[in-house]
Amino acid sequence: MPKLLIKKFILYLLCLTLLSSCENPRQSDNLSVDIIIEADHILTMNESLQIYENSAIAINKGKILDIDSAEVINQKYQSNNRISGKNRILMPGLINGHSHAAMTLLRGIADDKSLIDWLNNYIFPLEQEFVSEEFVRIGTKLACWEMIRGGTTTFVDMYFYPEVIAEVASSCGLRALVSSTVSDNETPNAMNADDALLNGQDFIERWKNKNSLITPILGPHAIYSVNLQQLQNTRKIANETNTPISIHLSESQFETQYSLTNYGMTSIKALESINFFDGLTIAAHVVWPTDEEIPILANNKVGVVHNPTSNMKLSSGIAPISKMLEAGVLIGIGTDGAASNNDLDMWEEMRLAALLQKVSTMNPEALPAIEVLKMATVNGAKIIGMDNAIGKIGIGMTADIIQISYDDVHHLPSYDIASHLVYVTDEQDVINVIIDGKLVMHEKELLTIDTKEIEDDVLYFADKIKKSIENN
Repeated sequence: MPKLLIKKFILYLLCLTLLSSCENPRQSDNLSVDIIIEADHILTMNESLQIYENSAIAINKGKILDIDSAEVINQKYQSNNRISGKNRILMPGLINGHSHAAMTLLRGIADDKSLIDWLNNYIFPLEQEFVSEEFVRIGTKLACWEMIRGGTTTFVDMYFYPEVIAEVASSCGLRALVSSTVSDNETPNAMNADDALLNGQDFIERWKNKNSLITPILGPHAIYSVNLQQLQNTRKIANETNTPISIHLSESQFETQYSLTNYGMTSIKALESINFFDGLTIAAHVVWPTDEEIPILANNKVGVVHNPTSNMKLSSGIAPISKMLEAGVLIGIGTDGAASNNDLDMWEEMRLAALLQKVSTMNPEALPAIEVLKMATVNGAKIIGMDNAIGKIGIGMTADIIQISYDDVHHLPSYDIASHLVYVTDEQDVINVIIDGKLVMHEKELLTIDTKEIEDDVLYFADKIKKSIENN
């Protein structure tokens, strides 16, 4: 009898142990994931603009695996990379829709000039003298450092030596649409437009599907530097290779007058006349569209990238963003190059975009904060044809995510998340950056870039440029 009681007691203890393990699973039994990142607020930027409170995201193999309360996520998953979310906001990474990354090496080189004077008398001559593969490598590394530090996870670039840009962006862990520039002028890596198009085709062939972070595209400079026949040829090649196009469009009054003089119509109408918009088109600036041209942009689903700082600094004008939005034009945001900005701070661009529309329309309700956030995230993703992967936070989406700290004095008090992100936040508030599911900046420390090496290279090259200018 005592032996039977002992056996029953042992069975009873085993049952209690099993029940306890079911109710409180051991940490080792949890699913292992690459990263768990928490936040007081998760701004999804999905269609309903849903915000999760006191929640967390589980990231695995580059994708968002789960979103739930921090308590649930921490019970279900384990990770060696677990990031706290106290006084922090999670949101999609910023998408810089127009840049010339390597031009960081020309930052401040020729300020307070008009666009055409700036281009013809300063930038183009300096580029002919100094732009090389080394120049592009160093300048792009500097730009990647600045962009990651500020929360940009994707950028659309247009410059010379696109292979170098692609290699640098990839090594830094940044997502990029890299344009092979097309111009009918002699450039550092092409004799004319025909030569540039051959280079572009070669670049696309070698980089298409080569790297998950890099998308090779074509970048005809503008209607005043590439003629209509060459622009038509560019579109033909882009369509044959299923490649997007990035172009400066309707940027200045000079461009408008040039197009009227040479083609008898404004630039957007001229491009429509050759079916240039018959394919994914990323149009930078679009400051001077006429009332007749705005519907052309909307009907052809042309993505417009607003560059407020550059447009103001070069006195190009104030783009009619509110009017274009009302007509159904998709709008994103870009910084342009650091030679005409003079930084790559997307937070500044968002803030100025909102303020410019309010003062230009004399309507304080124009371009509200949440609309600007959409321009920098989900709408930017739509413009570049990647909205199925990036631009918002959701299960199954690619993990391009940034974490913002809002415990600094300029965030106190905090009543409205969208308002604070646009009107208060700056690049110094970005704490963590995840691109393609990989942590590239952790607690403000860059993990993919040797910043000391870049700084030394930049100062060396800048000294060469400065001495050349002084000798001339």
